[in-house]
Amino acid sequence: MNYISTKDKNELVSFEEAVVKGLALNKALFMPERIPVLPRHFWEEIARYTDHEIAFEALFPFVKDSIDEPSLKKIIAETISFPTPTVFVEENIYSLELFHGPTKAFKDVGARFMSRCLAHFVGKSDKKVTILVATSGDTGSAVANGFYNVTGVDVVILFPKGKVSPYQEFQMTSLGGNIRAVEVDGVFDDCQALVKEAFSDIELNQRLNLSSANSINIARLLPQMLYYFFAYKELKKKDKKIVFSVPSGNFGNLTAGIIAKKMGLPVQFIAATNSNDTFRHYMETGEYLPKASVSTYSNAMDVGAPSNFERLMHLYDSDLKQIRRDIQAESIDDAATLKEIEEVYKKSAYLLDPHGAVGIKSLRHRLKEGQIGVFLETAHPKKFEEVVQKAIPNYPKNEVDLGACKKECIGKEYIAFKTLLQERNNK
Repeated sequence: MNYISTKDKNELVSFEEAVVKGLALNKALFMPERIPVLPRHFWEEIARYTDHEIAFEALFPFVKDSIDEPSLKKIIAETISFPTPTVFVEENIYSLELFHGPTKAFKDVGARFMSRCLAHFVGKSDKKVTILVATSGDTGSAVANGFYNVTGVDVVILFPKGKVSPYQEFQMTSLGGNIRAVEVDGVFDDCQALVKEAFSDIELNQRLNLSSANSINIARLLPQMLYYFFAYKELKKKDKKIVFSVPSGNFGNLTAGIIAKKMGLPVQFIAATNSNDTFRHYMETGEYLPKASVSTYSNAMDVGAPSNFERLMHLYDSDLKQIRRDIQAESIDDAATLKEIEEVYKKSAYLLDPHGAVGIKSLRHRLKEGQIGVFLETAHPKKFEEVVQKAIPNYPKNEVDLGACKKECIGKEYIAFKTLLQERNNK
């Protein structure tokens, strides 16, 4: 299995090269040259497989030229080491809880898988790798935890000043060691632009051996399709069409879901966004108009120019008609998000985080008779307790002490970021 650039199909690399490089040339993304289709009997008998067996069947076709079977099984065992349960909320609506990992967010799966893959590759050489990652919240936490003390890997995490929760900031800035947190005086899109600029800086890239741990890295993206396999396994016996509502910011989870669908998973999707509704606008008009992100209560989705839109276009050959057959789009504002948290808690005693609230509200708008809806509860409500308290005033709040944490602060100019990276490398 080769990997190709979304901008140049002649740029062919192995899975190992795609993971280590992170980005293709010209700021493009890597994609598998083809999507393997799993045999019919796999889907018919999926309930007989363990989660680890499902993960192996799903991932091995994508990595087999770079990772042998025993190594992949070991990586999977270390990655899928916590549950991802499908929980009943109300009639025909389920929550896919992705917050049972070490940092209480869905990105633990992708970050752990990628860190183990990269450690496997780095272990075969004496080259050190520097991971650059931009985050609007949970990615930074998961990457910090997943890569902490991984030999041969340094991590630099960029996050927007004042736009992540205290809990998220604590998780990113409290580890130290090979984890370096950088606060950017801007928004997520500014952080992401700095990372992409660094990757296009050939001299810096070669000097620091840069790689990425955002969903722009294919090793972060691929394991995220496993959530949908696991939920399908649990709900297949209901014998109803399954619709996943995916809270979407940078569109990594949704892209992973579409890859799973093209492997044969018989489900539909809703792209559930907040007021950063670039994708909904595209679905309604056919115009893709990236814009500056705006701050919302569901901050991990505050992305105005989603990187993985490029991958969706690649998967569908930019055919909007085909995209509309598989994906619907919704946009939920902050007021509706708070109201959903309040009403679901009162009705079902189920506590939502703001991203899950966007997901379930989108389901209510789109779910049809005879369908089962599954929304992704992407983070534990505790990570967003200030927002939850706005909807449920008596929700207990725990103060987070950031006093002992370490972070560096820069503006959004690339030269300052490059200087910061070079100074660390010279020490």
